[in-house]
Amino acid sequence: MVGLGTLANVGAVLLGGALGSLVIPAVPEEMRTSTMKALGLAVVLIGLKMAWATESILLLVVSLALGTMIGEWLRIEDRLQAWAKRLERWPFTQRGGFAKGFVQASLLFCTGAMAITGALEDGLSGNPSILYAKSILDGVASIMFGSVMGVGVMFAAIPVLVYQGTITLAASAISGFLTDAVIREISAAGGLMVAAIGLNLVATAGIRIGTVIPGLLVGRVLGGASLDEPEKTHRGG
Repeated sequence: MVGLGTLANVGAVLLGGALGSLVIPAVPEEMRTSTMKALGLAVVLIGLKMAWATESILLLVVSLALGTMIGEWLRIEDRLQAWAKRLERWPFTQRGGFAKGFVQASLLFCTGAMAITGALEDGLSGNPSILYAKSILDGVASIMFGSVMGVGVMFAAIPVLVYQGTITLAASAISGFLTDAVIREISAAGGLMVAAIGLNLVATAGIRIGTVIPGLLVGRVLGGASLDEPEKTHRGG
């Protein structure tokens, strides 16, 4: 069922926020860092497993390289960071309590590339594995945020539902116009992006994930015709 990944993510944020704000005391910094690094290893594994499904390594490499160039030219990562910083400077985010917890948690859960790639993967192929992994990460982060910022963190589930749900439904709507081969290559490119997110969690690799996002579309433009033709031939045989 399309959308299960987002629903799981929403549930994880609600549960984690509730545990953090109502049950669990403030989590030590060392525990928070170590836990996120450990989860980052699992994210790397999930991403590599998805990327390994590609049937054209060359297409994958070229797509990500050209996509990254386009992303840097458009300054996608810089724009995402600037947007997040503008929201953080709004007066009501500085007051503490509900508003601060809601805004900062929403930024964390919605502005990352994992939300985009996971929602696309769920909508295109019906595979929610990226969003399931994101749900675990967000659930743990919700516990930690909730223990410091209170119940406002729980309400970050609302923008997660709207943002990821919209992307998932849009991707599902266009999936019928793409062949299985094209969807597989888009998923493979997304898998490498997810692996990079894991590396950033584990080793603070500093990979600018936002700039790589156009690579998901470049593969379709470059390889669509060559991928579609074998698929049609195979089906015709």
